[in-house]
Amino acid sequence: MSSGSTISDSRDDSIAVDVGATTPAVIVPIPLLHRHRLRPIERKPDGTLVVHEIYRSIQGESTFAGLPCVFVRLTGCHLRCGYCDTPHAFLEGSIRSLDQIVEGVHELGGDLVEITGGEPLLQLEVHPLMTRLADAGKTVLLETSGAIDIVPVDPRVRVILDIKTPGSGEAAANLWSNLDRLRPTDEVKVVLCDRGDFDWAVDIVRRHRLVDRCPVLFSTAFGAVSPTELAGWILESGLPIRLQVQLHKILWDPAARGV
Repeated sequence: MSSGSTISDSRDDSIAVDVGATTPAVIVPIPLLHRHRLRPIERKPDGTLVVHEIYRSIQGESTFAGLPCVFVRLTGCHLRCGYCDTPHAFLEGSIRSLDQIVEGVHELGGDLVEITGGEPLLQLEVHPLMTRLADAGKTVLLETSGAIDIVPVDPRVRVILDIKTPGSGEAAANLWSNLDRLRPTDEVKVVLCDRGDFDWAVDIVRRHRLVDRCPVLFSTAFGAVSPTELAGWILESGLPIRLQVQLHKILWDPAARGV
């Protein structure tokens, strides 16, 4: 049996989680207090992933919004954003082989696939999964928290990198070096809880010249800020930031799963 994410003590108050697919390994420090968050993915066989769900729907976010898309949602996340709308993915899931997952994606059809979570990069086998899907001619999107190094990700995969704001409660988890690794085919996503988050995010965008790197999308934590209000803020900023709404929450019940 393998952990899929190798865990070792790093300091008195934290553990180091090896989520690297290459050498040197990628280490994510996680407080000992939060070690239980990784239990759903700790003891799975090599070559498998703990999958929460696989389904086909309309892509609700990113520059691909509105297109049919197959979603592979992996189990487990080391973060706890205050606005998280998929807490059921923290613990729920079943062990599946890469063959089973790839077959399931092919059965649902279509050329667009998103790997999401949870935090999908916590499970090592996500890397060969993304490579196999890209080899099969799929357009592969990876939605990640921005807290784990994206260097090992197959260059054909389009990374949708989240930047955690102070309002999320997880801003300290941002791995800022990821911003230097963004390519024109990647995207930056920022979820805002209030005007303070917006001003903070605009400063990040300007300091790191993100709009010169890739598309930047701002959205609101559902119900926290009016999209109309956010539209006004974006216009005032003078930046070419894309306003994003969660299309799937408009089309279906905001609490619905599998959409």
